[in-house]
Amino acid sequence: MSTNTIDASLCAKMFLAGAKNLESKKEWINELNVFPVPDGDTGTNMTLTIMSAAREVAAMEDITMESFAKAVSSGSLRGARGNSGVILSQLLRGFTKVIREEKEITPAVLAASLQKAVETAYKAVMKPKEGTILTVARGGAERAVQMLEENPDTSLAEMIEEVVRRSEEVLEQTPEMLPVLKEAGVVDSGGQGLLQVLKGAADAFAGKEIDYSIEGAHTGGSAMAASSVQAPAEADIKFGYCTEFIIMLEKEYTEKTEREFKEFLESIGDSIVVVSDDGIVKVHVHTNEPGVAITRALTYGSLTRMKIDNMREEHHEKVIKDAERQAAAQKAAPVELKETGFISVSIGDGIGDIFRDLGVDYLIEGGQTMNPSTEDMLKAIEQVPAKNIFILPNNKNIILAANQAQSLTKDKNIIVIPTKTIPQGITAVINYVPEKTPEENAAVMEEEIARVKTGQLTYAVRDTHIDDKTIRAGDIMGVGDHAILSVGRDIDSVALETVKLMADDETELISIYYGEDMKEEEAAELRDKIEAQHPDCDVELNFGGQPIYYYIISAE
Repeated sequence: MSTNTIDASLCAKMFLAGAKNLESKKEWINELNVFPVPDGDTGTNMTLTIMSAAREVAAMEDITMESFAKAVSSGSLRGARGNSGVILSQLLRGFTKVIREEKEITPAVLAASLQKAVETAYKAVMKPKEGTILTVARGGAERAVQMLEENPDTSLAEMIEEVVRRSEEVLEQTPEMLPVLKEAGVVDSGGQGLLQVLKGAADAFAGKEIDYSIEGAHTGGSAMAASSVQAPAEADIKFGYCTEFIIMLEKEYTEKTEREFKEFLESIGDSIVVVSDDGIVKVHVHTNEPGVAITRALTYGSLTRMKIDNMREEHHEKVIKDAERQAAAQKAAPVELKETGFISVSIGDGIGDIFRDLGVDYLIEGGQTMNPSTEDMLKAIEQVPAKNIFILPNNKNIILAANQAQSLTKDKNIIVIPTKTIPQGITAVINYVPEKTPEENAAVMEEEIARVKTGQLTYAVRDTHIDDKTIRAGDIMGVGDHAILSVGRDIDSVALETVKLMADDETELISIYYGEDMKEEEAAELRDKIEAQHPDCDVELNFGGQPIYYYIISAE
């Protein structure tokens, strides 16, 4: 390659190529999940994250380094799903912090960008763990810096090739850094995802023929349009046009400006979402006057990604239900915000009903098989009329996205309770006391969820060896909070052994939530067996309706 600089156009092509390469390998990356459960979704989460940004980049016409950087940073930040997706979004955010100030990328700029990417991502993770995507990213960045120190005249071609090579070398070493990877016989899946992004970008730089088209880039296919937020009521459609667009800000846009803009949108429609970040504003409104909304938006800057759907004609039932449920909630909300609200991630009709009965304001569908994005969290926050909002992720892979949404919210006090399982989320809500301050409640909730042990019954999707257990595809597994507790061929037998390993002398309550694949009479039989095995404990049976997991069982 003769060029020793990368302009905005080439940079965009390299990014899109990296995104496409990751997308093509996502199922393979999913299979690298250490635990052989049917929800190993690292590849899917990273793909959804980067594609959120790729759609914005592909829809751009006049690309500058600054506009490209903003699109990548904002798109990936709000589309981030799962821990791997959030970390990828932070890597991209750090990378773009450097290049946005440049007209072209030189070897020195590339090295500095890679360094900043690693620094930003490490800061975003409370307890960084080596042998992960972070380690792979750091390996590539350190090699770029080293090359410049050894030879200031290093070319971009040499640096890019060496960064990819070193990243791959570090990835192969991850099993030696994390024993759990070595035992399972896999490399880190997040690191593999990052490597595929780097390889795709390197191919584009080298001039290889690549299809740069991104599905949804010109149709407004955004996370905003596919939100899974649920509110508790339904109504007939009052505002027929689902209107979405992005404002590329050209004038000063303060908190006062945003408040006035929201008030204007409320006067012509409902189901309003206005999210601003780094020079852009993403807007969603249901209205009968989409032209009026667009005219007002043009007073703040130029528009892109405009999308208007006639909901009355399309009859997209789920979209209609969600939108109008939100509208009903907004309509009923007083001008003055209530003190406290709850947002919970939920899976299954039964578990959703339990959370609603406990007073949760909004549910976000997701969890095991589809991690909600930061954008989903932001939309939920926007719709809850409360000064203080507790978010219950109920999955360890969603906590980072919730934290990211918290950091992006300025007008409400967001408290993320780090619940890692559905039972922990239920316990957290039960222990909420209205008379206490948000901080006091958060302290109590975190203390109480630490007492909850959870076991989840599912099946193995592949052969592996993990936690000193040999597992065959199709085996039933009892997956505990930190390890696989039991493996066998019979659901009840595995469940009984799992509960036996979870319960101790202090256990007073065992709760069973049976999934969509189990019949009530089968679940009742298991309850009776557990009662006989643990006569000193209260045993509760609840319909969960969750997919993938036959039973979710807690001991506390």
